[in-house]
Amino acid sequence: QIDSETKGDTADLPTSVAELHQLVLEQQRQLEQQSLFIDQLLEQIRLARHQHFGVRSERFSIDQMALAFNEAEASAAVSDDANAEQPDLLGTVAVPAHRRAKGGRRPLPKSFPRVEIVHEIDEAGCQCGECQSELTPISEKVTEQLDIQPARVQVLRLVRKTYACKACDGKPVTAPMPNQPIPKSLASPGTLAHVAVAKYVDGLPLYRQEKKLARIGVQLPRSTLAHWMVKAGELLQPLINLLRERLLAYDIVAMDETRLQVLKEPGKRAESQSYLWVQRGGPQDHPILLYDYDPSRSQKVPIRLLEGFKGYLLTDGYEAYGRVCAEYSLTAVGCWAHVRRKFDEAIKAQGLLGPEKRKASLAGVAMAKIQQLYRIERETKTLSAEERQQVRQERAIPLLADIRTWLDEHLPIVPPRSALGKAMNYAHKQWPKLTVYVEDGRLRIDNNLTENAIRPFVIGRKNWLFCDTVAGANASANLYSLIETAKANGIEPYAYLRTVFTELPQATSVDEIEALLPVPNDAEESARVS
Repeated sequence: QIDSETKGDTADLPTSVAELHQLVLEQQRQLEQQSLFIDQLLEQIRLARHQHFGVRSERFSIDQMALAFNEAEASAAVSDDANAEQPDLLGTVAVPAHRRAKGGRRPLPKSFPRVEIVHEIDEAGCQCGECQSELTPISEKVTEQLDIQPARVQVLRLVRKTYACKACDGKPVTAPMPNQPIPKSLASPGTLAHVAVAKYVDGLPLYRQEKKLARIGVQLPRSTLAHWMVKAGELLQPLINLLRERLLAYDIVAMDETRLQVLKEPGKRAESQSYLWVQRGGPQDHPILLYDYDPSRSQKVPIRLLEGFKGYLLTDGYEAYGRVCAEYSLTAVGCWAHVRRKFDEAIKAQGLLGPEKRKASLAGVAMAKIQQLYRIERETKTLSAEERQQVRQERAIPLLADIRTWLDEHLPIVPPRSALGKAMNYAHKQWPKLTVYVEDGRLRIDNNLTENAIRPFVIGRKNWLFCDTVAGANASANLYSLIETAKANGIEPYAYLRTVFTELPQATSVDEIEALLPVPNDAEESARVS
């Protein structure tokens, strides 16, 4: 019986040497594919473990690590030569020697009101221990404490007097009611500003604000608070329109998007995802940030948002932005932070957590080369745009050429589905956009500022999770736009919103509305520059 089974197993084997050779080669290819697949699975497991338990930082110091490959050493030599050729430009940004900040308690702001509480010695103790004479004050020691009290709540009584003519029976006349941010509402401008800042700056959901207000005796259901925020967002629309005109008039815009869930959205399930799109533009010293809600992530959204814009568009590698660049003849600018992030993930996926293993890996060499580009950006941070462009032309372009040569050399020999292969292919596909930033000193090397603008929304989303209606999503986008633009221009959000909610209902002309923008108008900017 055993002999018959053995004969059955070997009956299908080829009999010629050529066929056996072909069978062995086929099995070797299968084993290689299985090995690559196992390596990919192990990389995914390592990366997942690191993302869950490890450090999120992408910090990679080239100063503390000797580079392992000749290409990186040559690149560093090019960087050193360029440094030597730029004594005048870079001399203004020399980093001073490190000095440790002095410890101790910082003084409280002088703008805070002071309440003096005087402590004196009682009569029994106010006698000299030697001669029993009465002690006389000769100096005082002052200790300051910070005293915080709960929110002070008051009721504004808007009294409108009625006038009548005593000489005849004419019709009485009542003083007009000033325009309110929300007509026939309990909400004053200060209350609207307080609720908006608590939600959109501090990330405090409305249901928590409801409980917080109840503790001080104010009974306001969250439905009322939500209604106020929707109306407040609608009130701000004229300011948003003016900010959008100014953003599109400037020739540099950065964009990014993040997910947003809206429960009551026509034609979509409550579990489906919508998106919040963020645009950042305007002059560097007066940036404008705009948030827009849209149920879609398709290319139609940036085409709609950027209608009329001409210039540079800084984005990540999402393909939808490519269509808008082709549609409006925009110059696409790539993001080196995304390239660096993918090589960092390759290091973590390969388990290369020690300095020696990192420097001996291709991903480590790529990270070191990218960090040299970022070093140039740090050193030229305080230079003018023209000076920064000059330094980039002389120092960054040789580094970019070195990275391109390195990619061309190693890309064919790295498995494309591995973490390193994906990082290298991403850099290869994005390369035409990654080199554009050296053309203009105003352009940034990455899109991190736009990602930072998304962070407040993401933190808030972790608390309130979703928007209930489309109107609420649009109102939130308007409020985020005004608040984040104010913050980016150094304006305190509560004081600004209180002023806007007070004066915007009274505005009757475009000039009066422009005066409420968190960025200077064209006349003010021209006067400031001159």
